[in-house]
Amino acid sequence: MTYETLCHRLSTCYEAGEAKALVRWVLDVRFDLSLADILCGKVTQLSADDQAELEKIMQRLEKGEPVQYIIGVADFAGRQFKVAPGVLIPRPETAELCEWVVSEAQNASQLLDIGTGSGCIAITLAAELPHAKVSAWDISDDALRIASGNASLLGANVTIEKHDILDTAIATDTQPIYDVIVSNPPYIKPSERDGMAKNVLDYEPGIALFAPEANPIIFYQKIAHFAWKNLREGGRLFFELNPLTSEAVGDDLRQLGFSDIEFRQDLYGKQRFLKATKI
Repeated sequence: MTYETLCHRLSTCYEAGEAKALVRWVLDVRFDLSLADILCGKVTQLSADDQAELEKIMQRLEKGEPVQYIIGVADFAGRQFKVAPGVLIPRPETAELCEWVVSEAQNASQLLDIGTGSGCIAITLAAELPHAKVSAWDISDDALRIASGNASLLGANVTIEKHDILDTAIATDTQPIYDVIVSNPPYIKPSERDGMAKNVLDYEPGIALFAPEANPIIFYQKIAHFAWKNLREGGRLFFELNPLTSEAVGDDLRQLGFSDIEFRQDLYGKQRFLKATKI
């Protein structure tokens, strides 16, 4: 198998540039081949066992399975996180959200990530803000296990707990303790399924993707109510958004009493992030 042959095999599933990037990433992460090695033809020099493993990987890629699940890791904000089908694959857009939080939270002492998944947000914040106490919640046992493993692997001090933000009986502290609450909750309406990539629909966990069609901002509403009670004065709430419902989320926060609501676009020019302040 040559590099060119591998790329050509994925051309039916991916655009040429993406196919090349996928093959290079697999050869780098799993077989430790640099770009220079690849260009020098070392792909053809892999051992028989490695060639057999590479063939299995290619077959899974040709079926549309995300490469991150196949290899078991995903790159995010300069770090490598373990991932599995029980959690969403971290996206570059979410790394932009982390950058915004870090830039605004240099003096924060307590932060909470709601719906942590792989732990990519909480762990990144803990690494970039080592003076702060970071907590992370999720409802999924798979997510809690994976996030805990990533925290240990990356040496991040994160308190990881099981909570359901939709539980109306969720405990609130007698005194507000958080300076920052951040969340990338489920926000896709089921009616948007037709416009989604097949590999996302077939492999990533629906519980982390979809919100109820009847009220697609319910997770934002529940998190906002919790944040209003548990953020300190001047505390900030950060969300990753569905551009289709971002204005509705902003309106809901204003009705609650949040101030200085700011939207930001992601690297694709979509209204993807929000910051609100409790005054």
